[in-house]
Amino acid sequence: MKIVIASDIHGSAAWCRRLLEAIEQEAPDQVILLGDLLYHGPRNPLPDEYAPAEVAAMLNGLASRVTAVRGNCDAEVDQMLLDFPCMADSALVVDGATRLFCTHGHVFSPEQPPALPEGSLFLSGHTHVKVNEVRDGIRFVNPGSVSLPKDGTHSFAVYEGGVVTLKELTA
Repeated sequence: MKIVIASDIHGSAAWCRRLLEAIEQEAPDQVILLGDLLYHGPRNPLPDEYAPAEVAAMLNGLASRVTAVRGNCDAEVDQMLLDFPCMADSALVVDGATRLFCTHGHVFSPEQPPALPEGSLFLSGHTHVKVNEVRDGIRFVNPGSVSLPKDGTHSFAVYEGGVVTLKELTA
């Protein structure tokens, strides 16, 4: 199974378009969105081409392949625009014997994850900083931020065959 994992779009139509181009190129079976999809949030600057309704329309084109969770900047009004569920604090995607626990990172965090079996992946966004590391038998992955990176590069991740690769979005 091939999965594109992205987080923290924050309503940027410009960077959402770049993400959609990457998704088209990767041709995944599924797309996991780790929250903060439409709203920029009170602590963040307005991202490039801030247009939440336009981002919702773009993401709705992927609805049949999306698993999404709620970020700390997401609200019930966002769900009214999106054609896929996005209000759960977590979701579980299973690939054979591998569990991919999906969350934004503000309820469950890498510092306080739920109990997971060894070999699981803990996927979270929230910090806008890329991570791909194994601790105590669990792989912790943060794809970084699509629109407002705090580590200098707009990014996403790809999961395929148990391997996670962090990738940059090009301007």
